[in-house]
Amino acid sequence: MLFPTVEFAILFALVLPLSWALMPRPHAWKPVMLAISYAFYAAADWRFCLLLAGITVANQIAARGIARVGGGATRAGRRICAAAVVADLAVLGVFKYYGFFVDEINGSLSQVGLGLPLPLASLALPIGVSFFTFQAISYVVDVKRGLLGPAPLLDVGLYLSFFPHLVAGPIVRAREFLPQLEQPRDPAKVAVGAGVVLIAIGLIKKVAIADVLAREVVDPVFAVPEAYASADVLLALYAYTAQIYCDFSGYTDIAIGLALLLGIVFPQNFDRPYRARSLGEYWRRWHMTLSRFLRDFVYIPLGGNRGGRLRVMRNLVITMTLGGLWHGAAWGFVLWGLLHGVYLAVEAQLRGRAPGFPAWARWAITYHFIAFAFILFRAPDLDLARSIVVQLAQPGAATLWTPLPVLLTLLVIGTMLLPPRPLDALRARVEAASPPVLALSLAVTILFVAATIPSQGVPPFIYFAF
Repeated sequence: MLFPTVEFAILFALVLPLSWALMPRPHAWKPVMLAISYAFYAAADWRFCLLLAGITVANQIAARGIARVGGGATRAGRRICAAAVVADLAVLGVFKYYGFFVDEINGSLSQVGLGLPLPLASLALPIGVSFFTFQAISYVVDVKRGLLGPAPLLDVGLYLSFFPHLVAGPIVRAREFLPQLEQPRDPAKVAVGAGVVLIAIGLIKKVAIADVLAREVVDPVFAVPEAYASADVLLALYAYTAQIYCDFSGYTDIAIGLALLLGIVFPQNFDRPYRARSLGEYWRRWHMTLSRFLRDFVYIPLGGNRGGRLRVMRNLVITMTLGGLWHGAAWGFVLWGLLHGVYLAVEAQLRGRAPGFPAWARWAITYHFIAFAFILFRAPDLDLARSIVVQLAQPGAATLWTPLPVLLTLLVIGTMLLPPRPLDALRARVEAASPPVLALSLAVTILFVAATIPSQGVPPFIYFAF
């Protein structure tokens, strides 16, 4: 069930007053929200609910086992935590990567004359599996590190299934979510203004910007790149940076806004990423919850910044390559992550050695690296990615440079380059408006967004596939 649909609007219109009525009584609010979250997930495929419930129970058993043997300071606690993490990654690996690796192994065997194909089962990819397995890992690791104790099973179930962030994040840490369930909450203190504004912004980003750029420029070029010359391909690359930002941050804005209206605070996930003047800064601004997960659960355990220059470079490359693989079982994602890792490694070695390099040039290099690396991310296979690169050198007419996609792309990128303080002040004033004004503004936004929806409906969010 997509957020920008009539079905979801009706569902949330029923859920919100129920949530506010039950907020002061957590013992009633939590099971109701759990049931609603599972119903939301079952709308995609009820069988996925069995997997989610199994992961919830398994990680709860592990968390209680860690606490029972004395925590992560004991060998037994570390072993239980390691077993839980391996089990979570195994679930992710089976559903997301099994077919990919079997195909690759079969292809390699055929090339050397060993035609013994491995069995390939057809497994449906559970929506959001990459997100809720990472959150399950964060729960058992937080318990192992002593950052929180084992929570009641009901709380853990709600943490992993809470519908605003279930299918595409943000990746909320256990220690950020679970403590919010411990005390009654006052619906009068709900940040209604911030929630409504975030939902409105997210709807505009997704439907009125991201989907329009996809239809007008990005999808045509990536479908048949040979039909377009260099100017159109270049515009498609720029437009895709705007599209994927608006699509994913739009989902995140809606998710954070919905959670706020339900009395739950999520962490920020984007912070004007295209104003970054280095790739390191970009990853501190882009998909921030994934970046810190990779930092805390991959980069630092590998050694982080310790151990000498070559080891730091190795750690960066491994971390980002695994981050690329997390996005999908395809070589394009792996190479995209590898490119980011190599760039970060080189950038780390050059830091402070070119103090006179102008800020505008550092921004331009960073942005264009991000845009061109996205070829591997967006193209469904390496052959098409190669075709995109080839077409960048083909002269010809600019047929896609019409006002609407150009203006939307410039709007998205240019807004991030403006001084943030005036925009933040304007947003704060809107959030402080009276409830009738907020309701009217949201209604106008919905009508505006609805007018841009094509007859075939709203396409899924890009990150639903991950």
